[in-house]
Amino acid sequence: MNFFSRRNQILLKELIKTDFKLRYQGSVIGYLWSILKPLLLFLILYLVFVRFMRFGEAIPHFAVALLLGITIWNFFSEATNMGMLSIVSRGDLLRKVNFSKPVLIFSVVANAFINLMISLVVVIIFALINGVQMSWTVIFAVPLLLELVIFTMGIAFILSTLFVYFRDLGPIWEVVMQAAFYGTPIIYPVTQISTSHLEIAKILMLNPMAQIVQDMRYILTFSNNANPTLWQMWHNPFVIIVPYILPILVFGLGLWIFTKNSKKFAEVI
Repeated sequence: MNFFSRRNQILLKELIKTDFKLRYQGSVIGYLWSILKPLLLFLILYLVFVRFMRFGEAIPHFAVALLLGITIWNFFSEATNMGMLSIVSRGDLLRKVNFSKPVLIFSVVANAFINLMISLVVVIIFALINGVQMSWTVIFAVPLLLELVIFTMGIAFILSTLFVYFRDLGPIWEVVMQAAFYGTPIIYPVTQISTSHLEIAKILMLNPMAQIVQDMRYILTFSNNANPTLWQMWHNPFVIIVPYILPILVFGLGLWIFTKNSKKFAEVI
């Protein structure tokens, strides 16, 4: 079925609106949680790792870099976790209505992206308050956000398909995400590793999430020595291009796996 048909577009809009309305329905402060959640997590990590353990002490505006990293990671975590459950949780809809199944993944990622945009506004305000001097290079955040969305959707396609057949994937992915969080330079600067273990730091930067986080930090704070990017750590152009191509490959693979198995979803669920 054509994903771009009017029927699928209407369904996508309705799913996005419904999910966004239900997200904090019944809570006292409602949509403000989309701002407070990353801020509260940032406050905890800031107090523990920056104030007490002195991570990033010598790095200008590290608090801004920390908040930005948490915001980006929260989007990836939310979209992949909800994407993984999207097919199983919509079993009734799959059995009753004939529509393009990728709509379910797009709606989940779109909702997470709305939260990301709200949180990024808070990050920018926080950065300005902290004296970050932004320039026109901020516009390069747009292709980076597109890369982030493409990579996230690819992972969500794969997870949602596997979860239909293997429900144990839920706790497994939770452990994987926890390990990936600490394996990505979010709560600590990559220079903390590169100063003593340069090769390990260079390998970590081949992770698309690490590359996106560091590129966004570079664009926002323009601290190239404090927040080194992939191309500053690697000089081989064939290696540098790896994390930029991986999201496209993951998206293509994920969509292929999802599409191949989508006809069986209703009967398996």
